[in-house]
Amino acid sequence: MVKPQKPPSGRTNLASCIVATIFLIFVVIIALIVYFTVFKPQDPKISVNSVQLPSFSVGNNSVSFTFSQYVAVKNPNRAAFSHYDSSIQLLYSGSQVGFMFIPAGKIEAGRTQYMAATFAVQSFPLAAPNEASAATMPTTTTGPIGGFGGSNNGYRVGPTMEIDCRMEMAGRTRVLNFFTHHVDAKSECRVSIAVSDGSVLGFHC
Repeated sequence: MVKPQKPPSGRTNLASCIVATIFLIFVVIIALIVYFTVFKPQDPKISVNSVQLPSFSVGNNSVSFTFSQYVAVKNPNRAAFSHYDSSIQLLYSGSQVGFMFIPAGKIEAGRTQYMAATFAVQSFPLAAPNEASAATMPTTTTGPIGGFGGSNNGYRVGPTMEIDCRMEMAGRTRVLNFFTHHVDAKSECRVSIAVSDGSVLGFHC
């Protein structure tokens, strides 16, 4: 005669639930560690390699020039970075003097893309030294600087001018080929220029 089996006790069910809960917590922790160490989206990095003014003209207290910037954009993510809303903005004495849209593109995972942008800046008036210094901040440069007429509370004055160059790249990347994440890359540089011949004395980013 077969004896009927006893149904599992409440204590056994509780132990099973505890084991299952611990296992799920462990899986979630491992998934979070993998996400934050391997798959977490990161903002691309912009490195400015060179700034040049191929043409430069000054007269009647106004200046116009052609601006060229060479940068390297690194995508540290494990998926391609698609950028679509990008631009370069030039500021002088707090006002915009130049602007350029950057065409949409794609940078593959873990790759660095070298980009060059050249555009003409229309004539704009040069500010008086005290006006220009009021709209800028003290800065250092990457190259030798000479021929300054003097300084005013730490600001460069004399036969030089300074412009700010802001580059922004907005786009998206995918996580695990499923989720889409918005990322941004930005750079801002202060460029010192000799007013006499338009040579770039140095830049600091």
